[in-house]
Amino acid sequence: MEELRPSGPGIAALLPPGLYAIYQECRRLYSDQPNPLQVTAIVKYWLGGPDPLDYISMYRNPGNPTQDVPEHWHYVSFGLSDLYGDNRVHEFTGLEGPSGFGFELTFRLRRETGETAPPTWPAELMQGLARYVFQSENTLCSGDHVSWHSPLDNSESRIQHMLLTEDPQLQPVHTPFGTVAFLQIVGVCTEELQAAQRWNGQGILELLRTVPVAGGSWLITDMRRGETIFESDPHLQERVDKGIETDGSNLSGVSAKCAWVDLSHPPEDEEDSRSIYLELHPRRLSDKDTEQIREVLRRGLEMNTKPILPPISSQKPQQQNGMNHDRASLVQSVGHFQSKQTERGRLLHGRHFTYKSITGDTAITFVSTGVEGAFATEEHPYAAHGPWLQILLNEEFVEKMLEDLEDLTSPEEVKLPKEYSWPEKKLKITILPESAFDSPLQ
Repeated sequence: MEELRPSGPGIAALLPPGLYAIYQECRRLYSDQPNPLQVTAIVKYWLGGPDPLDYISMYRNPGNPTQDVPEHWHYVSFGLSDLYGDNRVHEFTGLEGPSGFGFELTFRLRRETGETAPPTWPAELMQGLARYVFQSENTLCSGDHVSWHSPLDNSESRIQHMLLTEDPQLQPVHTPFGTVAFLQIVGVCTEELQAAQRWNGQGILELLRTVPVAGGSWLITDMRRGETIFESDPHLQERVDKGIETDGSNLSGVSAKCAWVDLSHPPEDEEDSRSIYLELHPRRLSDKDTEQIREVLRRGLEMNTKPILPPISSQKPQQQNGMNHDRASLVQSVGHFQSKQTERGRLLHGRHFTYKSITGDTAITFVSTGVEGAFATEEHPYAAHGPWLQILLNEEFVEKMLEDLEDLTSPEEVKLPKEYSWPEKKLKITILPESAFDSPLQ
């Protein structure tokens, strides 16, 4: 990427329509900064370059002292929405729908004393998120969280993860190619991310807004912030615990290194579409099945809607080397069982939780008895559709399982491999080091 300063009084008239619509919204907010410092992709994505965002504009924002909002730099992306309308990047879907992915990213970084120009590292951070969206085709939404596991600016900062929320100043715009919303990145500490995973992102965002050190009501990221909101105000942890107990969790799934195998005898009916499919190198899911799993991971079940899983295609998988669907063995990497409390928060509130393999098509969904549309039933609590396994858990077994898995809340103290077994349920979970997934499961 390179920095540039757009110049010339007629530049707005020369911009493509989608780009111009976003530029106009920025101009409304920053009428005194018509030519902001800008980072641009040297080789555009549609010409084979690695950076999906064509431009990232950087503005100086005075903040709002009456609302505990400090002066900061405001970054705005151009490229997740359709800027051109000629199908070079995004397919045109109509005026009423989303433009491209339907959003652009923003980021608000506290301005350091004496700082005369905005740091450019947030532009690379935004490009990284954009690459994820383009490659996975998963859109981002307000309340979502991003586990980054590294200081956002590559320093020694405690701000190592992100939440997403609506930008407090930029309003959604209607372009000739659809609607564009502005989604703000909010840097958070590990403890705050974990709280969002266990409860929900919107709840933690509301708590962050009440703590001045967390950036005030506009959620300005301060990379020098040295304490979490729970250290700043210990009573906030009680709010989180109460929220989990009352609402459960709206985190519907995580990416993981995982696999599952069936250890029982073949079924009597090899044409049974509910039988578990087993193969060291499982077939690829159809586009429809992949989209169903992606939707489970991306959106989950909204907290105020009826808990229904996406419908499963009635078409039977080809070449089913089926196994009895009353017994299964599940293999997981230890790092991803830190979401144990999240599972509890969903399963005890009639929802589901999915682990989607980052190394293939495998997906494992835990469903509760209150979820409709699942292909795992009380009669067949372990059921699979291709490499997608569903495990039905009743409330009593959820409590028992989580009690037995309690030591995984401190994974650094767990010696691997470690096995957990529930013979009465014909279920076994083995926790392996991540290196075990470097080669096919044996």
